[in-house]
Amino acid sequence: MIHDAMMATFFEGNHHQLHQLFGAHITGEDTVFTVYAPNAKQVKLISSFNHFNGDQHVMHQIHFQGVYQIKVKGHHQDALYKYEILTYAGTVLHKADPFAFYAEKPPHTASKVFQLEGYQWQDQQYLNQKKQSYDQPMFVYEVHLGSWRKEDGHYLSYRRLVETLIPYVKEQGFTHIELMPVYEHPFDGSWGYQGTGYFAATSRFGNPHDLMYFIDQCHQQGIGVIMDWVLGHICKDAHGLSFFDGTPLYEFDDQLRRENVTWGTDNLDFYKGITKSFMKSALSFWVDYYHVDGFRIDAVSNLLFYLGNPNIGTNDGAIQFLKEASSMLYEKDDRILFMAEDSTDFPKVTHPLEDGGLGFNYKWNMGFMNDILRYFKEDPIHRKYHHHKITFGLMYAFNESFILPFSHDEVVHMKGSLINKMPGDYFQKFANWRLLIGLLTTHPGKKLLFMGGEFAQFSEWAYERQIDWHLFDYESHQKGNQFVRDLIQVYKDYDAFYQRDLYPDTFEWLVVDDQDQSVFAFMRHSEHNHMLVVLNMTPNVHHGYQIGVPLQGRYEEVINSDDARYFGSHIYNGLPLQTYQEARQGKPYHVSVTIGPLSIAIFHYKGEHI
Repeated sequence: MIHDAMMATFFEGNHHQLHQLFGAHITGEDTVFTVYAPNAKQVKLISSFNHFNGDQHVMHQIHFQGVYQIKVKGHHQDALYKYEILTYAGTVLHKADPFAFYAEKPPHTASKVFQLEGYQWQDQQYLNQKKQSYDQPMFVYEVHLGSWRKEDGHYLSYRRLVETLIPYVKEQGFTHIELMPVYEHPFDGSWGYQGTGYFAATSRFGNPHDLMYFIDQCHQQGIGVIMDWVLGHICKDAHGLSFFDGTPLYEFDDQLRRENVTWGTDNLDFYKGITKSFMKSALSFWVDYYHVDGFRIDAVSNLLFYLGNPNIGTNDGAIQFLKEASSMLYEKDDRILFMAEDSTDFPKVTHPLEDGGLGFNYKWNMGFMNDILRYFKEDPIHRKYHHHKITFGLMYAFNESFILPFSHDEVVHMKGSLINKMPGDYFQKFANWRLLIGLLTTHPGKKLLFMGGEFAQFSEWAYERQIDWHLFDYESHQKGNQFVRDLIQVYKDYDAFYQRDLYPDTFEWLVVDDQDQSVFAFMRHSEHNHMLVVLNMTPNVHHGYQIGVPLQGRYEEVINSDDARYFGSHIYNGLPLQTYQEARQGKPYHVSVTIGPLSIAIFHYKGEHI
């Protein structure tokens, strides 16, 4: 029932369940269609059941503020439909339903009636046992479903992905899957980032219940699911949300603030209460109906500043929305992940609202990503001149709660794949790549790796084709992937790598200024474990390299990237390291380490001598 109080909440930006009021709903013996189009002169329903002749189903204005509705006899599950909107300028628009739960498969653009109720969830144990993430391991596998794997050149369905993707992710050891946008979008080449159906699971891979089944099965296997989400802008496709009733309804009225020339999109206006209610409802919907574990919010800089440009001004409307959205989500479940892809230095992005923060619980560490990748591109002979690119990140590593991302953005548009960024011959490229993944895994912050990075794909990612699975036929990639799997297991086995990740006392530099040899060493601490990490950024082998350590006793090597099992040259420390009494680098004891070429070695402190 549409009434004045509901509309007031909608206009204030405080309605979180608009999908229950608008859209197509099968109720009793009827299918009810409801749409908000305040500036329309007339609205008709065009559908497969009326041969797309809207004259048969002229919608009635049921609220003076622009709500139109019609009841159609019968259950019209899977019926195609759009709204035919006559504007006061005399233009006729054919619009997909902004609140549709389903749509026909692109390139077709009609909405589809779908009754969401009826799926029987089986993930209650996972939901009951799920903990807040801060002191838990988090190693995210970022996936584009359309190009992860194909069969006979076709997409895998959500249900087929249950049989293929989930076992693979579990075998690799990842804790979460981050899905690049799977709400409905018209153009494959946008990778999902220019959406039209914010309440509709894309039909490319099946129907809404199929996606529910996929998420349900992820949860039953202990894998969290994060949705990649665009808040700031909408595509301009004629059937979409842009100029929905002939006017900039949800987007900025001002053309200069509305048009995002870089992406060819329209920016949403979060000073408008209806826009806030729309997006709050969309976020709430995916938590309630699909049990998603959280959201990665794309291009947050475009929300913090007009057109993403601090020189143009701060977008206070969007900033306020982010605070309200985070508060709403945490009220639903304080374990929800709310993650910002933000390249700015805007303060307190991951701080709580009461501390003046935006309320995100994680922020992508773009500085770390850029510095590290630039460092690794350098020829090892020159790395001593770029030493600070490794060390600088620790100056701010604890200012925010960070995720360290090696994402899809870094392996497209002629940037090269991770391994193809690495200098040297074939062997050295693999050694550098293993070293890179090792640094990602042991550095403070949660982790994210884009598909293909786990087995050293050489070619850039292309959305049109599957990743290069044939590389598993080669020993170098098999062994390289074994290293990643073993490394993730080490990460999960030793809580020093993930517990109290926000606190600087969990990290301790041991060797930070050996620029000439490009060697680094540090320790990660927890109540239960102390881990020594040693990195050699050059092809030079070091025998008897002395590292000052704070704790006396034995240090047992748990993994070494130069092990032959991982396609290395097999230079490692077979026996546990024993401390010597002499101080080094300001620490009371030291160990003598063999360090292989372009390698990372991780040691577990085993306590005092027995």
